[in-house]
Amino acid sequence: MNTLRRIDLNLLVILDALLAERHVTRAAERLHLSQPAVSHALARLRELLDDPLLERVGSVLVPTPRALDLVEPLAEALAKVEALLTPDVFEPAVARRSFRLAMSDYGAALLLPNLVRDLRREAPGIDLVITQGSRDAVLDQLLNGEIDLAAGVFPNMPQELRSASLFEESFACLLDKSTLSSGGKLTLANYLARPHVGVGRGGGAVEVGQALTAIREHRRVAVALPHWSVAPQLIAGTDLILTVASRVLRQIRHPELAVVPVPFKVPAFSFVLVWHQRRDDEQALTWLRERIAENACAD
Repeated sequence: MNTLRRIDLNLLVILDALLAERHVTRAAERLHLSQPAVSHALARLRELLDDPLLERVGSVLVPTPRALDLVEPLAEALAKVEALLTPDVFEPAVARRSFRLAMSDYGAALLLPNLVRDLRREAPGIDLVITQGSRDAVLDQLLNGEIDLAAGVFPNMPQELRSASLFEESFACLLDKSTLSSGGKLTLANYLARPHVGVGRGGGAVEVGQALTAIREHRRVAVALPHWSVAPQLIAGTDLILTVASRVLRQIRHPELAVVPVPFKVPAFSFVLVWHQRRDDEQALTWLRERIAENACAD
């Protein structure tokens, strides 16, 4: 390691050219350097490696045994350095890799159907692994490199993480049409008097609860669920009310169900995509972020 600190990598490039050309002037022309600069570099290399490297025999320079031993490993080392410093070119059509994404089933319902269709068409070698967890757990996974991306609601994030808003979201209520008043409206009094389905992990239970607390009211949650997917199936034929983010309700097509505004103010929120700042310039991940954003905007 101490020797490496003393070596300018440019010296190795010059040595590679000298061993190939076996001529100082031609090596200088090959590298677009002056002849004195190459001669000076050769002198430094001889000192560092404690070997003449190239010896003049008549009118030509002949590599020493030590120099000949260096030819192959030097070429391999320079190739590896060049590969390390050359940005990867990500080609979706031929790429083969796996991405790990964290999102609730709400986020999955909104983002995955179109995204997966796009991937199968444009990047069939890309695999997705979807996980779910609490907001704090997901942020820790991003910081630790356990996942590549997270989609969801993250009002407070560590400074090492980056985010991009996919869309602004608001809340709505889903209920059986037969339980609405003749005017088709849901009043605050009726809302508070009826039982509710509460959904955690991205379904809005926290935000709805906070909004009710702000007006000094509360609701009775008759069915508490950790995920969203089954919640709409519990509403038809009952007096239950489901209050969730409104975009996901657009997918519901049921003749007995109605989507109505929430009868009190629940602040809108931003649904974001989050990644670690150290991966800002990673081509593959940037491409995937763009595909997710395009599908979210198209919804």
